[in-house]
Amino acid sequence: MNLETVIFLGIVILLLIIFALVIYSEYIRKHFEPVPSKDKIFRCSKCDFVYTDDPDVDRSRCPHCGTGNPSVKF
Repeated sequence: MNLETVIFLGIVILLLIIFALVIYSEYIRKHFEPVPSKDKIFRCSKCDFVYTDDPDVDRSRCPHCGTGNPSVKF
């Protein structure tokens, strides 16, 4: 084998290893990242407490002061 072939094969093998590590790290990230919550976010109009409630609730009572509040829209 000549020197150019050895260098070319070395670079190809190195790029394949890097590609495999990127694929593996994405696989690990997707399987161990926390799943976003479907809960709605509420902010109390009386005491400014921010809390969450079930996704099927349109209005929720504040756990601190009991005031009914609509969900926050982003």
